[in-house]
Order: sequence, then structure tokens, then C-alpha cells
Amino acid sequence: MTKGKVIQFRRGRKTVHERHFLIEIEDISTRKDAEKFVDKEVIWKSSAGKIIKGKVSSAHGNKGVIRAIFEKGLPGQAVTTEVEIK
Repeated sequence: MTKGKVIQFRRGRKTVHERHFLIEIEDISTRKDAEKFVDKEVIWKSSAGKIIKGKVSSAHGNKGVIRAIFEKGLPGQAVTTEVEIK
């Protein structure tokens, strides 16, 4: 199990994808290393105990960031919180 940190929604200049999030993984700094996490499960736990699951879809950029799609959108407070990658 690996820990990651939610960085931001996946967004463009005028659009925001509510279910897509960018996640930074500890000790990963290249795209090649990030691609090993594709199709793994991502779990976010709220402070109230609610669990929302997602799946890693692809690497994002060249700095080791991954893109995850969640079954439901995470709340805005989820940005900068931790997730578990199985």
C-alpha cells in the first residue's frame, strides 16, 4: 500500500472534471515510475469515516503525478489530503 496526496482537480482553462483528480505519490518523480500504478485502486477516507474509491487511469505529465477517476466526486476539502493506493 502506497500513500499519495491529492493535488488538484483535473481541469482546463474553462472546464473542471469533477471526478478526475491529480495525485502526487511519495518518492515517485518520473513518468515511467508513475505508469506502474495504472489500474490500481485508490481509496480516500474522510474525517467522518466516509470512503470513496477510485481507479488510476494514467500518468499525468513527466513529474510522476497520476490521474485518478473516482466513482463519486470528492469534496473540495479533499484537496491536499492523503489517499491510499493499493
